[in-house]
Amino acid sequence: MPSRELRRSQYELEFEDGFESGELDTRRWLPYYLPHWSSRERSAARYVIEDGCLQLLIEADQEPWCPELDGEVRVSSLQTGLFCGAVGSMVGQHRFHPDARVREAQENVRLYTPRHGLIEVRGRAVADPDAMVALWLIGYEDDATRSGELCICEVFGRDVTPTEVGVGMGIRPFGDPNLMEDFTRVSVPIDAREFHVYSAEWTPERVSFFVDDEHVKTVAQSPSYPLQLMLGIYEFPADGERAGAYPKRFTVDFVRGYVPRA
Repeated sequence: MPSRELRRSQYELEFEDGFESGELDTRRWLPYYLPHWSSRERSAARYVIEDGCLQLLIEADQEPWCPELDGEVRVSSLQTGLFCGAVGSMVGQHRFHPDARVREAQENVRLYTPRHGLIEVRGRAVADPDAMVALWLIGYEDDATRSGELCICEVFGRDVTPTEVGVGMGIRPFGDPNLMEDFTRVSVPIDAREFHVYSAEWTPERVSFFVDDEHVKTVAQSPSYPLQLMLGIYEFPADGERAGAYPKRFTVDFVRGYVPRA
């Protein structure tokens, strides 16, 4: 039976960003969202780092990241790896649309691509009904079937209340034939506008999910290959109409990755 207790003492820290320096550490993060399907300019994250926190922003003058294929969606996201083929090819991470082709040459890079361990983020969501914040992992996809998703937390602003929030978490196969869809939105009795820690314990057999070290879900399957981190805020305007106050913020105190102790 999976443990319902999060035991960090069984792990050793291998990746940590507490954003204390005031500048983004480009040895850890690429400040773009899937730029091969768009461009580095269109997919560039907007952010500030101050008071020891990263603030990923959606700003009023920000352009959609890939309007030809993803409409008016705007994104500010960081990722810890990038893989794609040549310009014009269909080879690339998270090919989200059948018409997607590589539009701009990219350097393939692996900054942090763990395989099993404990991954967590301490962050503060936004209650804006058009916004969503998330920490999720995707396959590096140097093999197209190694493309599963492991979502640690996905919080839509429309689900945020002062006493409760629906947190999306679980596994999605994307193009991995060995995984099955097991993604749910779990009701958690917290105010997600305040800081909370969202964690996933990823073993070869299963993935267990925690909020503030409290077990909330276990999935009895597991991606068997390296994944990269995707940390971002998204805006999905209702009927194409933008609303709410800007900037919209996903405030992150830290991101950590651990490996099991030998």
